[in-house]
Amino acid sequence: MNRRTTALSASVALAAALALTGCSSSSEASEDGKPDLKVSAAFMPQPVMDMAGGFLTIKNDSGTADKLTSVTSPLSDDVTIHETKDQKMREVKSFDIPANGELKLARGGNHIMFMELKKKPKQGEKVSIELHFEKSDPIKVDLPVEAANHNPQQH
Repeated sequence: MNRRTTALSASVALAAALALTGCSSSSEASEDGKPDLKVSAAFMPQPVMDMAGGFLTIKNDSGTADKLTSVTSPLSDDVTIHETKDQKMREVKSFDIPANGELKLARGGNHIMFMELKKKPKQGEKVSIELHFEKSDPIKVDLPVEAANHNPQQH
């Protein structure tokens, strides 16, 4: 490489490093050092069997990553988190919530799985859940029960 190309490469690398540094410091964790998480777009399709899925988005507006480690609910004693890869579901121990990013749990993708329901909630009702994280305090969420075929991505 000639000197001009080397200098240009070094300049681009330096600019990229400065840009990344600026991005990561623009939004830090809350005062207690924990990530700043917000939940939106939560819902559960009305179950047709004795199991159900739950979907939501967790937005992380901080420079500190976190992990969703479990979900609990009075609706079931067996609530797990699943990833979907190559059209196959498998239980996972956690989902990453990137710093300044989000975790989407959506139909056809990663989701919450409720097995052996204690009752079948009907459309219009709400199901309470509690999300548990590696760093953040638990977050209580009410999942509105929607029609069995509800898919917000199609609207």
